[in-house]
Amino acid sequence: MNNKSKKKERNDSADPAGRTNSKHKDTLFRCIFTFKKEWLLELYNAVNGTAYTNPDDITFTTIGDAVYIEMKNDISFLISDIMNFYEHQSTFNPNMPVRMLIYSGMVYSRYVEDKSNDFNLYGSRINKLPVPKCVCFYNGKTSKPDVSVLKLSDAFGPENKTEPDIEVKVTMLNINYGHNLKLMEACKPLQEYAWFVNEIRSNQSNQLNAETSIDRAIDTMPDDYRIKSYLLNNRAEVKRMCITEFNKQKFLYDCKREAEEERERAERAEAKARDAEAKARNAETKAKEAEEKARKEKFQSELSFVKILMGNTNMSAEEAMKTIGIKPDDFQKYTDILLQQ
Repeated sequence: MNNKSKKKERNDSADPAGRTNSKHKDTLFRCIFTFKKEWLLELYNAVNGTAYTNPDDITFTTIGDAVYIEMKNDISFLISDIMNFYEHQSTFNPNMPVRMLIYSGMVYSRYVEDKSNDFNLYGSRINKLPVPKCVCFYNGKTSKPDVSVLKLSDAFGPENKTEPDIEVKVTMLNINYGHNLKLMEACKPLQEYAWFVNEIRSNQSNQLNAETSIDRAIDTMPDDYRIKSYLLNNRAEVKRMCITEFNKQKFLYDCKREAEEERERAERAEAKARDAEAKARNAETKAKEAEEKARKEKFQSELSFVKILMGNTNMSAEEAMKTIGIKPDDFQKYTDILLQQ
């Protein structure tokens, strides 16, 4: 084990008693996995296929005052020269690599500034850094695969052919109940958390309000679930966190729905405008066609009268045209046709 991982922990917002810092809104996921290091170590082992046994190998590096969309970043910690960035998301966020880029920069900045790490930023030799691993634990309602990878480069756009010099990859794990069964089996607190969230949603689908749904999920949780004692001892805070998370989900869902409805209204208006424009163009075309037809009919009618006058009165073409009122400017046009016939 690297000696650096045994230094004094840096965690500006975790509380060893499991209490939350009221300065920011916590997530239940974060509180559960910072409540006991054993649970976080179990989660780390499940994600990475490792078998660490000493919870004290973990050094928290979470920055408590780094807040995004009113929710603090969940957990970052160092273990065996691996810098882990764990985020929980109850709604899908394709911009997670950007968040990880910003947050990891802050964490590594502190790491470099920590004199105990003996990091010479301007030295002539390479200073070793812990390897970053970014994981997002997703349990939103939108269907997602068990495992997917989000990349910072996806945000650059396919039209930009320049090879980026910075890349950030985030492994997103679907932790909804019934997904990633092997992962769940390897980390019972995660499996129990997934069951708890699923139970709350099930209760809500049966028309129970949020608070009653949470209370019932806590009370009906099997007694052998390890997180149950935490939920019981912190019932009021657990309810506050869950209600906050569900309200945020509803807010984001409502915003998305309103945006979709507005987009549909705009698309219908555009289609209606295009239809009206097409009808107007069609009407204009028909009007021009009718005008051209009337002009040709008028020309043929006048030409016929000219021929009749010339045949019955011995008038010249010009005299006949003057008689029926054809404009002098048009004489040549009629004369050309008469000569052809």
